[in-house]
Amino acid sequence: MRGAHAQGEKRAVTVELNGRTRQGECEPRELLSDFIRHALGATGTHVGCEHGVCGACTVRIDGVAARSCLMLAVQADGRRIDTVEGLAANEMLGDLQEAFRRHHALQCGFCTAGILMSCADYLERVPDPTESQVREMLSGHLCRCTGYTPIVAAVLHVAAARRRQREAGEGMEVTHA
Repeated sequence: MRGAHAQGEKRAVTVELNGRTRQGECEPRELLSDFIRHALGATGTHVGCEHGVCGACTVRIDGVAARSCLMLAVQADGRRIDTVEGLAANEMLGDLQEAFRRHHALQCGFCTAGILMSCADYLERVPDPTESQVREMLSGHLCRCTGYTPIVAAVLHVAAARRRQREAGEGMEVTHA
């Protein structure tokens, strides 16, 4: 019976998780979200609806935001996975995380990790979004606590700060010795 797997059969899966090569074992039918949390211990990725609707499980796969509850762990073998834990450098909050804190863009925190991952992805693709663009991007997430307004403010704050950094960097001359 080709293609059939014995119940309880485990597969080795190796991923680059937040810049580090990690390996774990899982059944062929295990969801990536569960593998990340249970086999790899990255518990910042939350599982909400298990249907890809709420967005709580959003991670970046090879640099692109994706719902980890809609992908099998074995499909991620050999790929780069970034989770909310990877947004902080040297145990310091990243700029997006700090803006969420400053703007009170989270309350219970359950959906926050997925929203942060979508926002990080979006700001790389659309570095200077409008408020309506941010709201449209956030429409793929369910948050029952914040009302989204503080999240939008945080994202726009980060976009403006990054724009100022880019503009300041463009004004500097580069000299070669």
